[in-house]
Amino acid sequence: MTTKKEVVFESTFSEFLTRLIQEKRALGYRYKKGEAELLRFDRFCNSLGHTDCVLTRDLVKQWTEKKECERVATRTRRISLMRILGDFMVRNGQQAWVYPIATESISTEPYIPYIFTETELRSFFSQVDHCSSNANSPNRQFVFSLLFRMLYGCGLRISEALSLRMKDVLLKKGSLQILQTKFNKDRLVPMHPSLVSCCLEYTNRIHRFSKPEDPFFPSPYGGPYPPRTAYTVFREMLWAAGISHGGKGFGPRLHDLRHTFAVHCLKHWVLNGLDLSVALPYLSCYLGHTGLKSTQVYLRLTAELYPEIVSAVEKKFGSLIPDGSYDETN
Repeated sequence: MTTKKEVVFESTFSEFLTRLIQEKRALGYRYKKGEAELLRFDRFCNSLGHTDCVLTRDLVKQWTEKKECERVATRTRRISLMRILGDFMVRNGQQAWVYPIATESISTEPYIPYIFTETELRSFFSQVDHCSSNANSPNRQFVFSLLFRMLYGCGLRISEALSLRMKDVLLKKGSLQILQTKFNKDRLVPMHPSLVSCCLEYTNRIHRFSKPEDPFFPSPYGGPYPPRTAYTVFREMLWAAGISHGGKGFGPRLHDLRHTFAVHCLKHWVLNGLDLSVALPYLSCYLGHTGLKSTQVYLRLTAELYPEIVSAVEKKFGSLIPDGSYDETN
């Protein structure tokens, strides 16, 4: 089993960068993306030869300067991270310039999830099932065929699916054991019998000699597939299925398979007359949300996408439908 290499900071800010990450994780955040961005900032400081442990205005401005062809959201994340770092250093008695909130207009339009139609899903999965393998990745077709079905069939985040080990896939119980996920919320995710059958066939094909700690979706080079590889294959299959893809930063995104699962689930419940005030907490738990607020936004999206049931939703469950934007990380 391969282990992830520990991140080592080398700049004059190394102590504060390390302590900031420790604080975030103590609060329940995984902070993987934040850690990666702080590592880039660390290398940037070294490249400049910055040796003074003072977070100056000039240094922060230089790091957060807009790059050519950079999306607003990307720069927004860097500005936000520098504000967090500056605040952390000040709280710990170190001189630092804290990026003022009103200095830059960094608001962005909320991302509207792309919800696949059933026809699009059939076309997409048909392409995935027939994607070609190669000498470097002989199991590519089988891995991604099941991976994408699991994202849609169980509403998983891509990080959750790729982190699965053999011992986390409980075939006899027909469930997935999701551990140490967002906000450290462990959960047990039941699978549909058809997906359990797919997992069993997949396991017999490529995991006959695997150990409990081995990744369930192994890459050809050891360890699990990285998310960027999954996204690349996802984009290839969208194009092959004739589903328009806007490129990096635009939909559909891998996370939209999770959004689609939630919306299709709610649509099915509404059409079958389920009491959503009772059922919604179950969906929230299934998705690993910290509360109902993140799950409720799918009600609004369901009503918007399916006008034929909007009256039923608003009449019976109008009080549950919030007015708000969607958080694509949920």
